[in-house]
Formats: sequence, structure tokens, C-alpha cells
Amino acid sequence: MKKDKGITTFDELLDHEYGPIGTESRNEYEEKAQMFIVSEMLKEARKEAKMTQGELAEKAGTKKSYISKIENGRGNIQLSTLIRIFEKGLNRKVGLTFL
Repeated sequence: MKKDKGITTFDELLDHEYGPIGTESRNEYEEKAQMFIVSEMLKEARKEAKMTQGELAEKAGTKKSYISKIENGRGNIQLSTLIRIFEKGLNRKVGLTFL
């Protein structure tokens, strides 16, 4: 991170490091941040359910490698598959918020 005086908020830091909201670099950062959040939520929910990736995959009707890919923040996730993993595999409800 570059040294810059005058940055006092996290939003200012994001603007400085990745550009203002709506720019390509900021959009890329936001997408990666959201993917990280989803991956951590899935990992935590699976561990709370005391399931292995393989057990979750079987219950949700997908592959262990796909669960691993999501938990490691890689790949492209289809919303329908993500909902199925949480709802069928972990018996959790999924809610979406659009800002």
C-alpha cells in the first residue's frame, strides 16, 4: 500500500487503491471481495454442520472438487448451484440483497 496522508476512512483507501466505484479496477476488487465472503460463509457453515466437502457435495448433488473450488474462492459460481448447496446440502436459507 502506498503511503498517503489524508486518508482517514476505509472508503477513501479503497478509492485510492482501486479507483472510484464503477471503475473496472474497483469492480474487479469488489467481485473478488464478494467471492471471498461467500467462500468463507460456505466453509464456516460446512464446518458447523460437521461435514466434509465430499459429504456436502453428495448431499447437494455436486462434486467435491466444486465445493473445494468455491471454498478456495476460485471459479465461477452459478447462483442456482450455490443456493442448492446451502439449502439442500446444509439446510440453510439463502437471502439476497441488492444495493
